[in-house]
Order: sequence, then structure tokens, then C-alpha cells
Amino acid sequence: MYKTGQYISGESIIHRLDPRVKIGFAVVLSILILKGEFLTAATISAFLVALVPISRLTFRHMAKALRPMLFFFVLLFLLHLLFTDGTPIPPFPSWRVTVTYEGLFRGAITTWQFILLILSASILTMTTSPTELVNGIERLLRPLKTLRIPSHDIAIMISIALRFLPTFLEEIDRVKEAQMARGADFKTGSFIRRVKSSVSLIMPLVLCSLRRADELATAMEARGYRRGSRTYMRELSMVRADYVAVAVMVSMTGFHFF
Repeated sequence: MYKTGQYISGESIIHRLDPRVKIGFAVVLSILILKGEFLTAATISAFLVALVPISRLTFRHMAKALRPMLFFFVLLFLLHLLFTDGTPIPPFPSWRVTVTYEGLFRGAITTWQFILLILSASILTMTTSPTELVNGIERLLRPLKTLRIPSHDIAIMISIALRFLPTFLEEIDRVKEAQMARGADFKTGSFIRRVKSSVSLIMPLVLCSLRRADELATAMEARGYRRGSRTYMRELSMVRADYVAVAVMVSMTGFHFF
């Protein structure tokens, strides 16, 4: 069964790219997205939409990646909408709050940015196997070894964090469904009431996260994991497609910053 954000085996040109290039591209896209300009967000949106079929993924995969974050997106939009100062929008008679044009614009842009961040990270994790991801991160961090910083351990931690996020989001859904089966109500009532109801999810989620962390540590020990450098069956080497991707990345960066 497919899990949100997990690796999907394939032979697309994106799957075959060097993981260092894909990681670098994801970082550059994140920086450009957070730059906060409408034109930049629109350009990256078009780029990611084109990247989905090129990666031989489906938009259903993208929708599944966004679905667990829907509540966060709505909350983020409402916070900007309700608490940003500016020119008030003429309210309806039933409104008790002041909504501004600036809040509407900032809420839409910020939510859009976070959606793009999730999509770019999802394409990275869906087209890069865990082994390649760790290998790529370690190679990028290798210069830190001169400072006696354990690049491999950092790569493992980053990889685990990236892989744990989809699992954590699915855990939220499972805990929520379990509590709803016991009579909890997360869908009716005022917004404040629903937020208060969601507080009851915190403790079960913390306990589930600790249990999964313990299980992961046990599994790694059982497989003989030890700190230190590793050898890899497949050594990374860049080919023509990788250099083309780097050229596209540099061009996008130069276009938006200069």
C-alpha cells in the first residue's frame, strides 16, 4: 500500500538523476519559493506541474502528499487573514472580525508557498530511494569531515526525519479516526472548539512517535548499524542529464535573483 511521500520505483529521467543534483535542486527551489514573490511562485508552480509527468508520477500522488497537511494550510491561511493589519474588506453583517486585503493576499501567498514546498519535497522523496538519499546527503556534507563533523550520521538523521514525516502524518489520521470511533468530534462546532478538540491528539501522537523511534533504534541495532563511514554498492557519478539539470538550476536561480 502506498504511503504518503514514500519512494516510488521507476525509470524516469528524474529517477535516474544523481541524488546530489536532486537534493540541490530541492534546496534551491525551497529558497526561491520562500523569496515570497508572486512571479517566482507562479514560475515554480508551472515547473512542478511539468515535473510530475516527467517523473512518471501522477497528480493523485501529489494530492495524497498534500492531504494530511490540509488542516495546517487552512489554519495558516486563516491566521494571516484574521491577524494582518491593513485596508479592511467591507464585512458581511454577520462578521465579527476585520478582514483586510493585505491579510487575504498574504494568507494566499504564504499557503501557496507551503504547498509548493511540500510538493517539491514529495517529488524528491518519491523519485529518490532512501539509500540514494543518504548517499547524496553524505556526499554533499563530506567537506564537513575536515572539521571532524560526522557527515554520515547527519545524513542518516536527515533521511530518517524526511521518511518519518509521512509516517507521522498518517499516524495523525489513525489517531484521529480512533478517537472519532470513541465519540470525539473534530468536524462540528466553531473553529475554536475544533482546535480545542484537536489538543487531545497531542499525547497519543507523542507516545506513538516515541514507540516508533524505539522500534527503529531496535531494528537498526539488529541489523548491525554502527557509526562511521560506509561503502556503497553504487558510486555516484554525474552524467550529461545531471549537468543539464544543474544548468537549469543555475539559470532559474540567476533569473530570479538577478
